[in-house]
Amino acid sequence: MASRVTFNQDRCKGCSLCTVVCPKNIIFLDRTITNRRGYHPATVEDMAACIGCANCARMCPDSVITVERNIEEEKTT
Repeated sequence: MASRVTFNQDRCKGCSLCTVVCPKNIIFLDRTITNRRGYHPATVEDMAACIGCANCARMCPDSVITVERNIEEEKTT
């Protein structure tokens, strides 16, 4: 399933809740950058492995995660 996860990295407070609930373990806190609030924001390591479950978006207390699924691809499978 082709899905795309995006993070509003400037609003992410690096709580790690999304990393814990990801069944594919592809979300991590990017320790190489700091957002304008001083936190290491979450990001996706391997977008192709995302199954679009949206567990991360549901768990995020600040609603900084958006999950989009490719509906056309779902219809063909």
